[in-house]
Amino acid sequence: MNIIDTPLLDCKIIEPAVFPDARGKFCIAFDSFAFAKALPNQKPFITINESTSTYGVLRGLHLQKGDAAQAKLVRCIHGKILDVAVDFRPESPTYLKHFSIELTGENNKQLLVPRGFLHGFSVLSETAIVNYQIDNTYQPATEYGIRYDDPQLNIDWKLPKEDIILSEKDERLGFITS
Repeated sequence: MNIIDTPLLDCKIIEPAVFPDARGKFCIAFDSFAFAKALPNQKPFITINESTSTYGVLRGLHLQKGDAAQAKLVRCIHGKILDVAVDFRPESPTYLKHFSIELTGENNKQLLVPRGFLHGFSVLSETAIVNYQIDNTYQPATEYGIRYDDPQLNIDWKLPKEDIILSEKDERLGFITS
C-alpha cells in the first residue's frame, strides 16, 4: 500500500498493492493492519456502502456534522468517476479548497476523505460502482450539503452541465453563502 499526500490537509490517495498477470489482476483493496500502521490516527472503518450509477450522475456534496462526522475511504470498483473532497473545517489552512481525482476500476486508486470534508463524485463512464468504507454510522439528522455548482468552490466535474443528473435532495442544496 502506498499513501500519497494531496494538497488538502489530511486527505490522502491510497494506492493498494496490485498483482497483475496473464489471468487478470489481484488487488489487496484494504488491509486493516497496514492501514492502521500507516495512518494511526484514523478511526477503524465500520460500514461498507456501495452505489451503482450511470453516466452523468453527480452525488454530492455531502458531510455529516458533529459527533456523527465520517471519514470515507472511496474506491471505484467498476467504471470511472471524478471523486471530489472539499475541506470544510474552518480551522484548517486548506478550508474551502478542493481536490479531485479520477478513480477507476483499472487504476485501483482510493481517496481517504477525512472527517469534516464535503464529498461528492461524478460518473464519467457508462456505469460506475463505487465502494465507500465509513468510520461512523449514518445519522440523517446531522447531514449537511452544498450545491455541486457553488461558485465559491468552482469545481470542474468533467461533465457538460446538460448531462448532470442530480437527486431531488441534491437539487435543493444551497450555496456556501446562502
